[in-house]
Amino acid sequence: MTQDELKAAVADAAVKEIEPHLEKDTVLGIGTGSTANLFIDRLGPLRDRFKGAVASSEASAKRLQALGIEVFELNNVGDVPFYIDGADEVNANLQMIKGGGAALTREKIVAACAKRFICIADGSKYVNQLGNFPLPVEVIPMARSYVARELVKLGADPVYRQGVVTDNGNQIIDCFDFMIDDPASMEARINAIVGVVTNGLFAQRGADVLLLGKTDGVERTALR
Repeated sequence: MTQDELKAAVADAAVKEIEPHLEKDTVLGIGTGSTANLFIDRLGPLRDRFKGAVASSEASAKRLQALGIEVFELNNVGDVPFYIDGADEVNANLQMIKGGGAALTREKIVAACAKRFICIADGSKYVNQLGNFPLPVEVIPMARSYVARELVKLGADPVYRQGVVTDNGNQIIDCFDFMIDDPASMEARINAIVGVVTNGLFAQRGADVLLLGKTDGVERTALR
């Protein structure tokens, strides 16, 4: 199976995961990225089965609306029963690096409000140790250089992602050559740097379920 076929398989599996729980008042949390897009596309035929969605990016919101799915502001919804999103890396503890598409802050907010986080990913995203994928850090623009210097002290090689402005009006620093032994601790340490909005480690609130696309089918792992 190609990578695109593996992504399609986990998107199908995610639909099967949530479909029995859809109700007329259900508002889903929807992520951002190529795998999330495939899941969004599969929600179109089900749009009359649930109320709508909260999106973690403007791009996802537009894609949902194009399918006739109502998009709500999170402040008007509260908790969501499910958050479905991909990952740039995921480990055995279902801790992740996310933010390759620069939507990490909104992704993290929606994930925090979700009762159940379903991560959908192809097998190439599964790793023994997080860090081969550059860790994104969203920063307030005036703090970018300061934050970069602090990231160097933590052992990272920070690179400004030029030309990228997040949906929140901020900037992204990507941390290269930064293998992470303790994701939850490092998440907290980076977030404590003044000027950091958040970073792409999803460790303190990891996934509850991982649907991993492999050549022999979709492997389901549930920690909670």
